[in-house]
Formats: sequence, structure tokens, C-alpha cells
Amino acid sequence: MDFFNQAKAVRMRNVHEKYLTADEDEETVTQDRNGSDKRARWIVEPVRGSFEVIRLRSCYGNYLTASNERFLLGATGRKVVLAKPARLDSSVEWEPVREGSKMKLKTRYGNLLRANGGLPPWRNSVTHDTPHVSDSFLWDVDVVEILVGTATPAPAPAPAPAPVTTPPPHRRPSYSYSPVSRTSSEKSEEELTVPPPKSEGRTIYYHIADEEGHVEEESAVGYALTFKGNSVEQLTQALQEETSMDDVVVCTRNPLNGKLFPLRLQLPPNSGTMHVVLVPSGTS
Repeated sequence: MDFFNQAKAVRMRNVHEKYLTADEDEETVTQDRNGSDKRARWIVEPVRGSFEVIRLRSCYGNYLTASNERFLLGATGRKVVLAKPARLDSSVEWEPVREGSKMKLKTRYGNLLRANGGLPPWRNSVTHDTPHVSDSFLWDVDVVEILVGTATPAPAPAPAPAPVTTPPPHRRPSYSYSPVSRTSSEKSEEELTVPPPKSEGRTIYYHIADEEGHVEEESAVGYALTFKGNSVEQLTQALQEETSMDDVVVCTRNPLNGKLFPLRLQLPPNSGTMHVVLVPSGTS
């Protein structure tokens, strides 16, 4: 749960190298290789009163739901669908269970989220099933948007008519969470009081452009990657492994005219955060 407590949005990749995806019909849950599609992005919602379970909300606003309907007659697996019940019940609650470097998602009744392979109608389907030995229950979870804590300072004490011999009591600051936005040009005093988390390497935020060079939701921070190298070649290789894209050019934007241009040779020598765009090779 510590992993999901730090996440605003995630994407989940299975053993078939496909991502958990909300279908365009806004009812079906499927698998797709395009991890950059907004339909592969799931908002993480905590469940009030519980530190063990979460909800996953799709880009359409409905939830990953463990239904009671059998996927096929005679099969043990039951359908996983998109739904938005009038009352959020246990069918939309999932308990993350760590399995080495991967995750399993368990329903409140003990079934596990499963990515099915094989021939149709099993291919690309998603069900929840009783636990048994199978890699189809394992998921790689990538954080694509993080939560950032902002502290609210205690109010200043009222002026006293005479010198005070004892200091006012210290009030513990409260914390709230908000998504990162690369359009923010200023940091509030509250943000400046919170030291940034230490990490090894620099953080690279990246977007993925289509074949015409267009980038969706570019005002958002994008996907995140921790990178320890210092050359464009190393960064390109790391992003290719991260996205499963074979032939891309790593670009950045000209701050004067906003146009994309390829990064060359070395990265800036400091370890500051960078924002890049992955463009398919051959894009004009």
C-alpha cells in the first residue's frame, strides 16, 4: 500500500506485455499494448477508513469493478467491468498485494485480478479468479502521476500587550495532496517548507507524441522515470525499455517558439528535473 499511497495515477502491465485498459464502450475492461493511451491510465482513490484497499477510476470516471457474472459458462473466472454504482461498495475495492517486484490485486472476497491470454474469447479479456499458481495474476505497476504534499502553516499568534516569557505552542502542520502540474510557475510558501524527497538520479518527465507530433494533455506532468545516466543515448535506451517503443527520438521544446527539437550528445550537467517528448522516428 505504501507504493499506491504515493500515486495519483498508475498504469498496469501484465505478463503478456499489455496494459490494463478501459474500453471505449465505457463498460469493458481489456488489454492493449499502447501504454501511452489515456485509457491505460487509472486514478488511484483511497478508501476512507481503510489503509489496505484502493479504488481504480478510469479516464471515463467509472471504476474497475469485480462483477458476479461468469465470463464463460463452466469457467471459474468472473467478469471485470467498468461501473459507477450509486453507492461505492466492496465490488470496486481492491487490495494490493506485493509479489516480489510485481503486484497482485485482490478483491474483498479473495479473488485476484487476472489478465487472460490464449485464443478468443479469452484473449485480451480481464477477469477475477480464485488464486492459483499462474503469472497471469502478476502486474507491473508504473506511477504516471505522483502526489505532492503541501503543508499549511499554523496561524501567527495574536500580538500580546506585553513581552511573553514563554513561546506559543507549536502546531503540527496538516498535509493535503494535489497533482503535479508543469504549468505552475510559482511555489507557495507551504511547498517551500517541505523538503523534496531524496532520490538517486534525476527525474525525467515524458510525454509521447503521435505520428503527427501532437501531444495529448501536455499541461499535465506526464509519465515519470528516474534516470542515472548523463547521455542522450542512455536516456533513449531507458525510455525505450520503459515504454516498449523501439524507434523514437527524444526531444525537448524550444522555450522561445515551443517547437520540438532532438536532444543531442550530453544532457545538462546538473541533476535537475527534465521534461521531454518521445517522437516516433520519421515524424516530420
